[in-house]
Amino acid sequence: MNPNQTLEDESHPSITAVNRRVQRLSLHLSPLPPHQPSPQLHMLTCAKAANKLEVDKASLRCYMRGKNRELQERVINFFESRPDLQTPVGISMDEHRELCMRQIVALVRDAKFRPFRYVVDDHAKYFAITEAVGSIDVSLGIKLGVQFSLWGGSVLNLGTKKHRDKYFDGIDNVDYPGCFAMTELHHGSNVQGLQTTATFDPITDEFIIDTPNDGAIKWWIGNAAVHGKFATVFAKLILPSHDSKKFSDMGVHAFIVPIRDLKTHQTLPGIEIQDCGHKIGLNGVDNGALRFRSVRIPRDNLLNRFGDVSRDGKYTSSLPTINKRFAAMLGELVGGRVALAYSSVGFLKISVTIAVRYSLLRQQFGPPEQPEVSILDYQSQQQKLMPMLASTYAFHFAGQFLVEKYSEMKKTHDEQLVADVHALSAGLKSYITSYTAKSLSTCREACGGHGYAAVNRFGSLRNDHDIFQTFEGDNTVLLQQVAADLLKQYKDKFQGGTLSVTWNYLRESMNTYLLQPNPITARWESTDHLRDPKFQLDAFRYRTSRLLQSVAGRLRKHSKTLGSFGAWNRCLNHLLTLAESHIESVILARFIEAVQNCPDASSQAALKLVCDLYALDRIWNDIGTYRNVDYVAPNKAKAIHKLTEHLCFQVRNIAGELIDAFDIPESVTRAPIAMQSEAYSRYTHHVGFQ
Repeated sequence: MNPNQTLEDESHPSITAVNRRVQRLSLHLSPLPPHQPSPQLHMLTCAKAANKLEVDKASLRCYMRGKNRELQERVINFFESRPDLQTPVGISMDEHRELCMRQIVALVRDAKFRPFRYVVDDHAKYFAITEAVGSIDVSLGIKLGVQFSLWGGSVLNLGTKKHRDKYFDGIDNVDYPGCFAMTELHHGSNVQGLQTTATFDPITDEFIIDTPNDGAIKWWIGNAAVHGKFATVFAKLILPSHDSKKFSDMGVHAFIVPIRDLKTHQTLPGIEIQDCGHKIGLNGVDNGALRFRSVRIPRDNLLNRFGDVSRDGKYTSSLPTINKRFAAMLGELVGGRVALAYSSVGFLKISVTIAVRYSLLRQQFGPPEQPEVSILDYQSQQQKLMPMLASTYAFHFAGQFLVEKYSEMKKTHDEQLVADVHALSAGLKSYITSYTAKSLSTCREACGGHGYAAVNRFGSLRNDHDIFQTFEGDNTVLLQQVAADLLKQYKDKFQGGTLSVTWNYLRESMNTYLLQPNPITARWESTDHLRDPKFQLDAFRYRTSRLLQSVAGRLRKHSKTLGSFGAWNRCLNHLLTLAESHIESVILARFIEAVQNCPDASSQAALKLVCDLYALDRIWNDIGTYRNVDYVAPNKAKAIHKLTEHLCFQVRNIAGELIDAFDIPESVTRAPIAMQSEAYSRYTHHVGFQ
């Protein structure tokens, strides 16, 4: 029964008596009545339903800016001052590639920005720069990432002092444009299955790089088709041995391979480079394919942080097994996933800004004999865009948290934090980029026919972002990594092991979450209860704990007959749902924390409203799960749906202020339909009307 009585119930004595007894029982069964706030997650005051929140835009904008906003503004202002570096609509692939190279060179040599130095000592600033340049041109952001994070980062993170001394300045000033040659035609996600070989020749003290078959051709290699002079090539390290096999495979290692002459830019002997051609998006990035035919490189070109070969061909490593060396090598490359998660939020901010501003401007239909109304006043448009706007805010704070954790990891090298960031970056990269990809199409549709115009940017944003779902790790594969880590944590929990930071709620609350749902709280439907962050976070974590327990049981059952691989495949969809549920819990926890830490009362109230919408919309979208286990009774499910629709309306009332708080200049959005003023006149002027 619902503890909030109605007058109708009070008119029936028998019902009243039952209700009184249920109320008394609820005091014994639940120590936290619905009207009392949690001591840890206190309720925040928000405006009444009938009133529009008054938002201090300057304060909210300041809270959202982040500490590196001024650095980003300097980057944006530089490109605004250089019309010759701005990317026109409809630029050809060849022109776009050359423009992107000029943009990077100008950023480094003319504007005196040094992104590579931030890769070394201030990762938050590096990610801020990549977000800013990506807002100028997404291809530019990706090409910059290939140069400094992938090619440069591999030298820094997988090499040793001799490599940094030799290559740092050339990478930093773009004299040494480079590539990151990991993916092959036949192998992408399965990096341990790479077939390119690097065989040591003890006579000449060299490695011989070979592509043994067409399936081993390096494919989709950024910077390779036109501009790259070096490549970090991932290949199996083959050493001569004295046993019957004559050779020993030491696993995948990274090697620096020159691919073009530094002076003439001609392709070097033994190397064949082909152009991967026109792509769906990102055509300013020159992706190429590389084949190696007995290419000899000095022994010193092995990036030897985790494993080395001596002059006489002996292998040494501080890590005892191939798997441990491989894990350590890949662990140093998670920065790319962090960058993609962070950058994807930037895409979402721009697309939501365009769609919301247009929806506020655009008027269609209305009551008889009255002016037409804004299309954002329609419930259907609110349902499309307001939960998306709430998600954008949620992802903003989650992205900031990820960058902070990554920066801390790079400074401390704490093993537990390394493991935590590895799984967290995999989960957030997968979840955020998948959500953004779907949202870009929704935003396009929400803007009708005008959203189809190239100048209004949804097409290019959608196409450029599409690859985010599969590079730096296929999203489905990354979610499996999250699920595998959750299962490991689950096992450790029952064996008394230490849980990593992001996972610690499993230790603290697993037993609580796996109890049978309380039949009293399952029916609570008051607005204060539904908007209590404790209820919201408990609901998210209950779902994750329930999914984790059930999939662990299924895996044990099926592994007896199908083996571990077959059992995993049988439960794969269940595992993916588990991973997504966990990541949603992490995102909500960070959002709640950000709301509580906001110093301005009006901004805090606005953020609380948006956070409630994010949480309840997610619960409603998976209401079947909660209903199936009786965590939410039918009346409560109905109340959640009703409140979610009402929160959409309330967020719509401050949508303009929320969008403005992103502080995205019109030179970045660039869509005529998103202009703050004279949007239609700019649009008509663009097509030629005077």
